[in-house]
Amino acid sequence: MYRTKTCGELRIDNVGEKVTLAGWVQSIHNLGALSFVDLRDRYGITQLAFNEDASDELKAKAASLGREFVVQARGVVAERYSKNKNIPTGDIEIVVSELNVINASLTPPFTIEENSDGGDDLRMKYRYLDLRRPVVRQNLELRHKMAFEVRRYLDEQGFLEIETPILVNSTPEGARDFVVPSRMNPGQFYALPQSPQTLKQLLMVAGMDRYFQIVKCFRDEDLRADRQPEFTQIDCEMSFVEQEDILQMFEGMSRHLFKTVKGIDLPALPRMTWADAMKYYGSDKPDTRFAMPIVELKTSEADNASSEIVPTIFPEGFQVFDGARYIGALCCEGQAVLTRKQIDELTEFVKRPQVGAKGLVYARINEDGSVKSSVDKFYGPDTLALLKEKMQAKSGDLILILSGDDAMKVRKQLCELRLEMGSRMGLRDKNKYSCLWVIDFPMYEWSDEEQRLMAMHHPFTSPKPEDIPLLDTNPAAVRANAYDMVINGVEVGGGSIRIHDARLQQKIFEILGFTPEQAQAKFGFLMNAFKYGAPPHGGLAYGLDRFVSLFAGLDSIRDCIAFPKNNSGRDVMLDAPGVIDQSQLDELSLSVKLPEA
Repeated sequence: MYRTKTCGELRIDNVGEKVTLAGWVQSIHNLGALSFVDLRDRYGITQLAFNEDASDELKAKAASLGREFVVQARGVVAERYSKNKNIPTGDIEIVVSELNVINASLTPPFTIEENSDGGDDLRMKYRYLDLRRPVVRQNLELRHKMAFEVRRYLDEQGFLEIETPILVNSTPEGARDFVVPSRMNPGQFYALPQSPQTLKQLLMVAGMDRYFQIVKCFRDEDLRADRQPEFTQIDCEMSFVEQEDILQMFEGMSRHLFKTVKGIDLPALPRMTWADAMKYYGSDKPDTRFAMPIVELKTSEADNASSEIVPTIFPEGFQVFDGARYIGALCCEGQAVLTRKQIDELTEFVKRPQVGAKGLVYARINEDGSVKSSVDKFYGPDTLALLKEKMQAKSGDLILILSGDDAMKVRKQLCELRLEMGSRMGLRDKNKYSCLWVIDFPMYEWSDEEQRLMAMHHPFTSPKPEDIPLLDTNPAAVRANAYDMVINGVEVGGGSIRIHDARLQQKIFEILGFTPEQAQAKFGFLMNAFKYGAPPHGGLAYGLDRFVSLFAGLDSIRDCIAFPKNNSGRDVMLDAPGVIDQSQLDELSLSVKLPEA
């Protein structure tokens, strides 16, 4: 037997017991006549003591150890003379009587500690060593716990976990597919699923009623902190339901996760329409841990996010505002103390390409209630007093204003500015959670690249029944039976009520620009299935990686994935993707054409 106890379970009550431990050498402390070794495994660290009366052979073995050696130690549990209150096993040590080196180790390329000295690329190259660090291991333990609780909750609610294929057909209206050539069908390709969307709908047609799956999905898209080319969804679908049934079911699941994993009693989730989210926060995933809503100071025409035209409060004279079709502002409580240098930094922030504003106007509310602004020479005290009233600003507050021709673009710029100010003001505490549902999304969004309407979610999303007549007259105004769960400004889950009527589905395909032949070629299997008694159905998919990273307080989902890709989509540990042999290409009837340098 390699071990009788782990390195994390011994306590003062175990003093006097004979035990066998096995693990990795964390550190070595040689004090001459005495030496100590910290032994680590997945469960913790225990100190091994080599006393003065140990044999010369045992002392020599201890002296030969290096960091990350795999060893086995036998001995007796003793109370430590110098206790360590920072670890659970800090009251005891093992007085070693026998030491066996199971495997020696090269010197690791970085320290295997909470705060490693290894950079991201180095740690990803040696990810199997990085995973030994407690902080990374704890993320995987958290992931396991959350997946376990998801399965437990859904099982209790009558859901069946059903696997769906990984090799499927390529479908349009989404991100780029990863494709897999078929050797047995030369010139033809499978696609890796971006989600099991059509398959879970077929399961509803099959009468499965309540389905879920914790499943790998694949999207060939540019990466960022909350994206990976392969990611994991908690994929769910239900039959004979309306939107309210879905929201109640999965709000319950989220409440279960918060309670069992974080010990938090989550209150009922508020609901916000997509239009209000865009109007007041400039985002369909608003961070509601803090207020600071957008206040509209001028709108030129009604749009999907605003049902009314707001007349400007500014008289003519300042060309930037005169020519703008939209003006919006934020009131930053207590931030009038910002220096000119700090405001210049904010100006440079909004001018960054990722934000895209041309400049920033500001106004301070002085202690006496007067207003000092960067546009004083264009507007008198009465106008600035009206601005203060409109913003509901008080002494010590700072007003930040952006403007432009495209209302949606300026709202998104204000969103980025709001988040930046929230961070600077310490309002985005990772230990605080604010959750909500965003509902009533538009059915379609315009694509400048495609020069046509595109499905905002996917082509199988059902329009709101009261908006169906608009499909013939004004499809851009149609709202979808779609919903997202947002936590701390992160979309952790989203879904919709699906179309279950073949004629309505054909209508949606027509609006999206599919000919009947194209629709039949891509989705004929689903449309044919609907002809055999499809029940009303809907569902939702959570991003497990995002959910775990929020619970762990991480900045990137990579740190809760065992073997992630880097920002270039590469696995630097496996050196993937890579080239394949010509013989494999020949088997697949493929030739490779590299882009010109």
